[in-house]
Amino acid sequence: MNVAINERKGSLFGWTREVTRYQWLVLLVGWLGWVFDSMDGTLFSLVQQPSMTELMGAGADAATVALYSRIVLAVMLLGWAVGGIAFGALADYIGRTRALVATVLIYSIFTGLSAAAHSWMQLSAYRFLTGLGLGGEWAAGAALIAEVWPNHLRAKAGALLQSAAAFGYFLAALINLYIGVYSWRYVYLVGALPAVFVVTIRLLVKEPEAWLAVRAKRKMAAALQTSQGGEELRRFTLRELFNPKLRRDTLVASGLAFVVLLALWGATVWIPAAVREMAAHAGFDLKTQSRYASFGVMLLNGGSLVGYLSFGPLADKLGRRATFLLYFIGGVVMFPTTFLLTSGLTQVFILLPILGIFTLGVTSGFPIYLPELFPTYVRTTGVGFCYNLGRIFTAGSVFGIGFVAALFGSEARTASAVSMIYILGMVLVIFARETKGKALE
Repeated sequence: MNVAINERKGSLFGWTREVTRYQWLVLLVGWLGWVFDSMDGTLFSLVQQPSMTELMGAGADAATVALYSRIVLAVMLLGWAVGGIAFGALADYIGRTRALVATVLIYSIFTGLSAAAHSWMQLSAYRFLTGLGLGGEWAAGAALIAEVWPNHLRAKAGALLQSAAAFGYFLAALINLYIGVYSWRYVYLVGALPAVFVVTIRLLVKEPEAWLAVRAKRKMAAALQTSQGGEELRRFTLRELFNPKLRRDTLVASGLAFVVLLALWGATVWIPAAVREMAAHAGFDLKTQSRYASFGVMLLNGGSLVGYLSFGPLADKLGRRATFLLYFIGGVVMFPTTFLLTSGLTQVFILLPILGIFTLGVTSGFPIYLPELFPTYVRTTGVGFCYNLGRIFTAGSVFGIGFVAALFGSEARTASAVSMIYILGMVLVIFARETKGKALE
């Protein structure tokens, strides 16, 4: 018997035998939800140039188009943050599965409606509403998987979940490559298709037992004047994040999320624009620029898949804090290497997969680390709040990045400058609590 156990542990994929079919199903549902979430969230960056040029009118110059593109992006990020915090708290009351259904419907419907926009203000409104669903889906899905999978396999499940982002970005690039050539509006229409996915969620996925137990205790606490542990269950979950026990974790995790999201939306998301810019300087036409932008996204996300899948095993071996630090170092080195120390698109395309390992792969740490910081009764509240509080600051920073872009005169140099935010992440890791090997509360 001991020999069999040792053989199973020694196998690279031996751990997969410990996972039940239902646990795989829950991971698949959460994974697909994040694929479509990432896909719908990325579409704007891919069709930003043609869509905003059309919506701003023929008289708008490049600087005006860039300014209003950042406004639309900031509005979407704000909706993403509001949705993440609101649905994160709501999922602690109505359940993870119900929240997942609602959020997938929201981001699918309003991505589709983005195709009907006839002004930048209408597009901003649709992208804000899309963002509500995008932010809420991630918090509910991450908590659902963390609560259903075994404790010792949680990091692997979180890494697999976040790997969905690579497929979502890649799918968005494919949609733009083959459908965007006809119209940017068709790209948004395709983004409405994930709505049909909610039927699968509703029929096949049930609420986690840990959440059902907390719901029962919450009802009991509400019915009784006093009960052991009842006071904290009666208080609003957002308030609980700042009690003495959870305050430090809440603040440090929010800071880490801010660093990663600012680098993601202030630098990485503008890589398609930087590739377009370089292609334009090389004399390529608009269609070729668009194709190269899609290729750039594909290469970036090919590397990111390695980064996503590596974070979990590294976090189990080195610890959560050390793995975050490793990815931050990689990000702060690779951005300027890719865009400041190269002389052409060929070299950039060679380095983009390596850049993706660190700048996108680091997001894999959050579905692993955030659920481990908070007890079940405030888990999705904590996950949604920490990840999306950083997004609120990121939304405001997008305007500041516009001034940085004007100062440097280049999307590539701007992205490299913004990536220096990873240095702040290296400092914050010092104050983060290590959760390696600990069971969920």
